[in-house]
Amino acid sequence: MKNTSLIFNSPVKKLKVMPREKLVVHGPQALTDAELLAIFLRIGVAGKSAIELADDMLLHFGGVKQVISATLQDFCAIKGLGLAKYAQFQAASELVKRAINQGFNAQTCFTEPTVVDQFLLANFEYSKHERFAGLFLNSKNHLIKFDYLFNGSINSAQVYPRTVAQYCLKHNAAAVIFAHNHPSGDIQPSESDIALTLQLKKTLALIDVKVLDHFVIGINQTFSMAGHQMI
Repeated sequence: MKNTSLIFNSPVKKLKVMPREKLVVHGPQALTDAELLAIFLRIGVAGKSAIELADDMLLHFGGVKQVISATLQDFCAIKGLGLAKYAQFQAASELVKRAINQGFNAQTCFTEPTVVDQFLLANFEYSKHERFAGLFLNSKNHLIKFDYLFNGSINSAQVYPRTVAQYCLKHNAAAVIFAHNHPSGDIQPSESDIALTLQLKKTLALIDVKVLDHFVIGINQTFSMAGHQMI
């Protein structure tokens, strides 16, 4: 087995420990976001190291999740990035999502906010615009379908209760959990968010569908309205 302690015994390595060697010795949790991205990048561009290029990416997009969720066009707009790197990042993102989703199965009960939180953080795609989605559940609160229902602007999404009811009937749902994102990252629900949820709850009660919760999604965090007794 390779003696990783030699990495730090070298006079050269003591001056500058590369991300890959740092990961081997201390584990991935010891690396910064830029260092983790640099491992995927492998090399930088003229005048910039891989870490400096990674720093540029984080500054440009605003964070790791935004980097992973960037469109091909936006990603390749940064000098030194192209289709091959984009494909690598997308593949890594999909592998993480699949690994997390292996923890969910047909018998997973979506009544605990922590379960829904984990599911949404793994599956709700980052967007610069508001999106409104539903987790449609059966009578045992097992997931039937996760669906995006409406797309909106940078600060709002128009939601139509009648259309939501049609989705519930389409999926033969007994209950539903709603989720929408705030592109600003602020997870506090607005008064209109709460009012909409109460309106949907009243409308769906007419077809015997329960509204269990409504989550607001920010950057790597969520807010449960039911968990805060708002609905």
